[in-house]
Amino acid sequence: MLWELVATVFAGLGAAGIALMLRKISGQKLPRAVVPVFAGLGMLAFQIHGEYNWYSHQLSLLPKDVVVVKAVEEQINWKPWTYLKPQISRFMAVDVKNSAANSNNANLVLANLYLFERRQAAINVKLVIDCQAQKRANFTEQLVLPAPGEASGADFIPINNDEKTLLSVCTTASAANTD
Repeated sequence: MLWELVATVFAGLGAAGIALMLRKISGQKLPRAVVPVFAGLGMLAFQIHGEYNWYSHQLSLLPKDVVVVKAVEEQINWKPWTYLKPQISRFMAVDVKNSAANSNNANLVLANLYLFERRQAAINVKLVIDCQAQKRANFTEQLVLPAPGEASGADFIPINNDEKTLLSVCTTASAANTD
């Protein structure tokens, strides 16, 4: 975040430099106020650019076997440009390759879910997915795993339609079990 602040200041200085050059070219006919206006617009443009490119940059850093489950687009009151094009401020991704089926119940798959949010460190959540019931639960010491043929407990919640990508770990884990 410190480097982003430094880069924002330099974007403002660069834009102010452009304004100074325009004043010189115009023979000082442009008002002095154009310099701080350009500096402010340069910093604002840099920040907006960073907000909209954050998501694609994060995706480029992920391994190919990590699949985005859900991206959250937001319109924020104090960022009026988000009403023209909502920005993605956070997303969830699941590690498909490193998911593993439970040895006692093949319908259960353990997977790593990563939660990403702008200007925050990524959070890793261990997730148990009941592939047959299409439910999920956070893996904790208190979680009771159902036996084969048994229904999932109250800790398991249904997978939403916009999170169906989570079920991709089921096909990968079942294919790994058959090998």
